[in-house]
Amino acid sequence: MARTTTRERTVDALLRTHGETYAHEAGIRLRDTPQPLYQTLVLAALLSARIRAGVAVAAARALFDAGMRTPQRMEAADWQRRVDALGEGHYRRYDESTATTLGKSARFVRERHGGDLRRMRAEADGDPRRMRALLREVPGIGPTGADIFLREVQDLWPEFAPYIDGKAVQGAERLGLPKTSRTLGRLVPEGHRAELAAGLVRAALDKGVVEEVREAAPA
Repeated sequence: MARTTTRERTVDALLRTHGETYAHEAGIRLRDTPQPLYQTLVLAALLSARIRAGVAVAAARALFDAGMRTPQRMEAADWQRRVDALGEGHYRRYDESTATTLGKSARFVRERHGGDLRRMRAEADGDPRRMRALLREVPGIGPTGADIFLREVQDLWPEFAPYIDGKAVQGAERLGLPKTSRTLGRLVPEGHRAELAAGLVRAALDKGVVEEVREAAPA
């Protein structure tokens, strides 16, 4: 029987302990259809603020539980309703400005892309730089938000995979893993790269994750 390498054991432990995607944590059943793609965009916008990831995930869940699951419903909800949902998720530091931005971004996605981010994908035509530029046209989505969105959807949109951004690379460095996207992408089967990226980001954000992974990876 072939022996596993240290890298393989580390990646396996990372996926087992912290490989849940942020979309899954937020209750998004990610498929290549308009509604979950839009929800992932909302989540990316919330995660990109200087606020704890757990709070951003809770705020996304609260928005979706309140019925704001599509650009049409997000735009139709009044400002106070968006503020209240964000507050329910304890997203209070930026709740008022974020509520305004969510309305603007919903209108943009509806008017520019017909409410369907697959049109944005088609317009990018497989070019990651173009895709990032298109994402950054959306109000509330900057470089970090674009990275988060592409990290989460890369298994659905494999032309952009492996998508391992700077934050995920920081996690890889902490875990003693390779620091290039292509090499990291080869450490997991296709269909699991978003899980790997999410785990790496958690390792970058929390030293405790690194310790847990090392304990879970047999020598």
